[in-house]
Amino acid sequence: MTARSPAGRLAGHTIGRLLLLTAALMGVLLVAGAALTSIALGDGRQARHTILDVIDPAILRTMDLATAQGAQRAAIAAHRAEPDAGHLTAYRAAMAAERAASGEIARLVAGQEFGEPVTAVLARLGAASERWRAEYADPVAAGASGDERAGEVRQAAVHTELTALRQRLADVHRTGGAAVNDGAGKVYVALAIWTGLLVAALAGLAVVLRMAVLRPVNDLAAQVGTVASGDFDHRVRVRGPAELAALAADVDDMRERILAEWRIAQDARRRLEDQAAELRRSNGELEQFAYVASHDLQEPLRKVAGFTQMLEQRYAADLDDRARQYIAYAVDGAKRMQKLINDLLDFSRVGKAGGALEMTDSGEALRSALRDLAAAVEESEARIEYGALPRVYASGPLLARLWQNVLSNAVKFRSAERPHIRISAVRDGEMWVFSCSDNGIGIDPRHTDRIFLIFQRLHSREAYPGTGIGLAMAKKIVEYLSGRIWVEHGDTETPGTTFRWTVRADPPGDPLPGSGADDG
Repeated sequence: MTARSPAGRLAGHTIGRLLLLTAALMGVLLVAGAALTSIALGDGRQARHTILDVIDPAILRTMDLATAQGAQRAAIAAHRAEPDAGHLTAYRAAMAAERAASGEIARLVAGQEFGEPVTAVLARLGAASERWRAEYADPVAAGASGDERAGEVRQAAVHTELTALRQRLADVHRTGGAAVNDGAGKVYVALAIWTGLLVAALAGLAVVLRMAVLRPVNDLAAQVGTVASGDFDHRVRVRGPAELAALAADVDDMRERILAEWRIAQDARRRLEDQAAELRRSNGELEQFAYVASHDLQEPLRKVAGFTQMLEQRYAADLDDRARQYIAYAVDGAKRMQKLINDLLDFSRVGKAGGALEMTDSGEALRSALRDLAAAVEESEARIEYGALPRVYASGPLLARLWQNVLSNAVKFRSAERPHIRISAVRDGEMWVFSCSDNGIGIDPRHTDRIFLIFQRLHSREAYPGTGIGLAMAKKIVEYLSGRIWVEHGDTETPGTTFRWTVRADPPGDPLPGSGADDG
């Protein structure tokens, strides 16, 4: 007969059942230990309560008692030397304080094992104090000279009984302290026993876990490792508790599904590679088209414009006004076609010919844009205000082109007033938020979604020239810089438009210190 392994003997049993039996045994042991500890803690708690709530307050009241007796002696001595009603008031107050302290001590020790001896000493102390007052203090208070020798004798008796009271309470305090220490010792013994029981229970739990869980889990891990190493056809099977056997079956089912999906993914990857190759070919054709558009298509346009102008110059005397108007239309159309082609090329090259992304001075990019727009700014007498601008993670040429497009838009769409443009930037987490506000004609809120679309115009070409690509170019640049751009409209009191856009403050993954700012 073949001996079964521990894991085999546990096969068919659930881990929950094994753990339940182990937990029940641990519970019995822990309850026993807890009972022993609770008994020890109860003894120590009672002794500590006696010291803290009875003996220590009684000792403090003894100090109050001694203070009150001293106050009585002082008041009587002062009254004997110089009779005064104030001394008598102090004497009566101290006498009341003495009685109150005595009553509090008697209340504290009442019902305690040591209460009767303390109460007896307290009674003798009260009697001695009363004799001192009756034979010496009260006659002096009534105006008699009093027998000073008798007063000293009675006061000595009071001091003797007070000392006896203090000694009695000190003895009780020592006894209580010993009881507390004894209780603490019992607690330590109980905790030691409890710890031993707990260690034994944990050792039993470790044995059960090793046999019921760890070995089958290691076996399962080894088989999963075999599959992970490339042997995808290896079947996963484990002998052990029911849960692990079921888990192994689920893992094997998952292996089969993953294998099937992997084969599907391989087919999809091959198709994607084919599509990527097709996209590369298509991009190559687009780049070739861009080359043709930037060279071959513009050359005929230049010829059309040039020869049309030469025709006008050579035969000007033979042309009437309508013929010259037609020639002007042809020249203007050719130039607009050239401008449109150049703008389309610039739009398609965003991110390809704009320089690497790096920490860039946005103030210097703004000044570069202003130099390119100097003629338009001077012609419109525009007033442009800006302060310190930060360094951002961007491309200098693209940032300058962004400023140029936004500012030219503000200068072009001006109202009857002198253009006033305000530029600022504020930090918002990982981004800098730039703002460009003007006092121009504004934008109808109904057209907010159209202004960033390529070739979308809100006005006629005769009123405001241009190709309608400037804001679309600005949007593409901002999105390439991982930001976003939006527009805010003015109102009847503050007409105009405010464009806002965001740019990264630091390279991706860098910490977020405050970026330096240019002084503008």
